[in-house]
Amino acid sequence: MFSTGSACPRGALGAPWQAMLKWGLSKAAATGLSVGVVLSAALLAAPAFARGPEVASGLPPVALASLPPEARSTHQLILSGGPFPYDKDGTVFGNRERLLPLKARGHYREYTVRTPGAKNRGARRIVCGGKPPTQPEVCFYTADHYASFSRIVP
Repeated sequence: MFSTGSACPRGALGAPWQAMLKWGLSKAAATGLSVGVVLSAALLAAPAFARGPEVASGLPPVALASLPPEARSTHQLILSGGPFPYDKDGTVFGNRERLLPLKARGHYREYTVRTPGAKNRGARRIVCGGKPPTQPEVCFYTADHYASFSRIVP
C-alpha cells in the first residue's frame, strides 16, 4: 500500500495532490486540478442520449400553445409555405449573435411575428432551421429581436 506519510491510510493511490506537489504545484492548485479532472471525466462520461435538444442547445423550451396568437399564426404560415406579410420573411438568418446552435450558413431562416400597434416589423421573430423550410427540424422564438431565444416545442 502506498504511504502518504500520515497515520491515516488513504487507499492505494494516496492523495492525488501529493504527487503534484512534487511537480512544484501548491497544495491548493493541485487539489483544484484534481477536482477539475474528475469533474471533466464525469461530464464526458455522461450519455449523450440523456440530453434533450433543449439541453443540448442550452435554450429553454416554450410550448407553441403558450406563444402569442401572432406567433402561432406565423408558425402555421411557415409550415404551409406562406404567403408571408413581410419581404424579409424566409430570408437567411445569419446567427451573428451565436445564440442558436452553430450550423452552416443558410440553415436558419427568419420570419416576422406581427406586433399589434407597431409601425414597423417590431422585435418578435421566429427563426427555423432545416430543409425544406416547410418542414423545419427546429424553430426558435425571440420577443426581443435576437437578444434571447426559446426553442419552440409542440
